[in-house]
Order: sequence, then structure tokens, then C-alpha cells
Amino acid sequence: MSKGANYIEGYKPRRMSVATALKKYWQLYLLLLLPVVYFIIFRYKPMEYIIVAFKDYKLNMDLWDMPWATTKKEVDIFKWFVKAFSDKNFHTALKNTITLNLLDLIIGFPAPIIFALVLNELTAKRYKKVVQTIAYMPHFLSWVIIYSIALQLLAPTSGLINIVLNNMGIESIDFLGKADNWVWTYIMFGVWQNFGWGSIVYLAAIAGINPELYEAASVDGAGRFKKMWHITLPGIKSTIVVLLIMALGGILGGNFDRNFAMQNKLVLEKAEVISTFVYKRGIKSLQFSLTTAVGLFQSVVGVVFLLSANFLSRKLGERGLW
Repeated sequence: MSKGANYIEGYKPRRMSVATALKKYWQLYLLLLLPVVYFIIFRYKPMEYIIVAFKDYKLNMDLWDMPWATTKKEVDIFKWFVKAFSDKNFHTALKNTITLNLLDLIIGFPAPIIFALVLNELTAKRYKKVVQTIAYMPHFLSWVIIYSIALQLLAPTSGLINIVLNNMGIESIDFLGKADNWVWTYIMFGVWQNFGWGSIVYLAAIAGINPELYEAASVDGAGRFKKMWHITLPGIKSTIVVLLIMALGGILGGNFDRNFAMQNKLVLEKAEVISTFVYKRGIKSLQFSLTTAVGLFQSVVGVVFLLSANFLSRKLGERGLW
């Protein structure tokens, strides 16, 4: 097998020294400096406050002067973790977070893939652009606005959908005040907001597929569905795997704006999630040590899911994240 015209046996390229690289590409390193400084100040420096999860927080004391968490005058650094896991409200928030995120993953993750595949099959360019624009627009709406739209559409007595149902002789459905109905309303509005924006990555991946593969498939008599199944989907499989790994990493995460805007007292049994639990206990009740412990637990589990998903993808022959 030919090793290429530029291959010379025994030749090893010289590695550029740091000083030479800085001198040659100083403009690029200068551009890189700002995001590095940003991450150090706003991402890494605040991480020292993780230690609050193992201390008794004192508002009037420096971080490193605060006493370690104690139980009955004995040091117990896991005091706040134990307290969190013995809290019924935390159990409810944890269960709801996992349930809602899994439903988001099962229903919401395939939606942009399907939309990108369908959009790719459209031949009318003008119509395709109009559809894309309409699908992207909800992504730029805040959840306060989206919930206002939900109220106008789904309110039990004055909502447009219930008015139509009543005119058809069907009883009103309490979409926002009944817990089980609220879950599906929450999921569907999440899909509606994100599927158009999420399809951008898949459309970019589809654009990178070699057109000659489609031409060869047409010569062999393949229809649109077969081309989609045997060319398009395999062509974007690596992109799907990477985004799925990232989604699994956020299985205990949560969009605070979305949950806080859409929840109400009637559906808290299904709507209370970790992010709103942390807000209510940490910001409103000033239990900073407890909520820091909860946040640390949430982050560690997220990293474990991320690493596990990446490991499995590598084992199954995919590239993974690294």
C-alpha cells in the first residue's frame, strides 16, 4: 500500500517549541486569552465554594474560617448530605427530576433528528427556509412568555383549546392544574421550544454527507426512505451519539426557568425538581450548606453518567466525546 508522496521512512516531524509557537501564532493565543480568563474567574474560582457542603455555613465568616459540619459537637462532614437524603422533599425533587429528564430524552431527543430528516427531503428551497425559521423561533422565547401562551391556550375555562372542546361537547381538560396532565404539557412545550433549534446540528451533519452516495443509491433504484435509512442516518450517527452522551450527562440537571415558570401549587408533587428545591431551600431559606451538598451530588452523578455513556459508546465502536 502506498504511504503517500510526502512519506519518508524514518522521518519524524519536529515538534514546535512553546516559545516558537507563541511567537508564530501570538494572535491566536491572544484571542484565546479572554475565554481562558473568563473560565478561570467565573467557572474555576467559584468551585472553591464546594467546601461549603462540608461546613456549617456562617454568613459573617470567611469561607476558610467557617467550622466543619458538626453533629452533637462531633465533626461530621457528611452531615448535610445525610440531612438532604433524609428530606422527603428532596426525594420528591430527585424522582421528578429523573422522570421529567427521561421523558424529555425519550420524546424530545428524537424530535430534532426526525425534523432534520424531513426537512432535508424538502425540495422547495423557499418553503424549506420558511419552515426552518418558524421552527427556530420558539427557542428565543423565555419560559415566562411560553407559560403565558400555555395559559391562553390551556386554561380550564378561558383557554382556546378547552373552548373548542366545550363547543364540541367535550368536557374541559385541566392541563395545568392536574399533575399527570401537567407532566405531558411540560414535555410537549419543551419539545416545541427546542426541536427546531436542535435540528441545526443535524442539518449541518447531513450537509457534510457525500452527495455521490445519494446518486449511486438512485442508480440502484433506492427510494427516499431507503436513502434516508441507509445513507442519511448512518452519516449522522456519530453526531447523534455525541449529543446523546451530552444529554445523558445532564440527566440530573434541569432548566430552572422552565420548571419555575410552569409549576404551580396544584402540581408540586410532579413539578418540584432539584433546581427549584435548591432555590427554595438555598436562596429563600438560606440553607446554603444543604443546597451546596445537593448541588455537589447532582454534579457528581452527572459526571458519572457522562463518563459511563462515553465509555459505552467507545466500547460499541463509536468515537464518543474523547
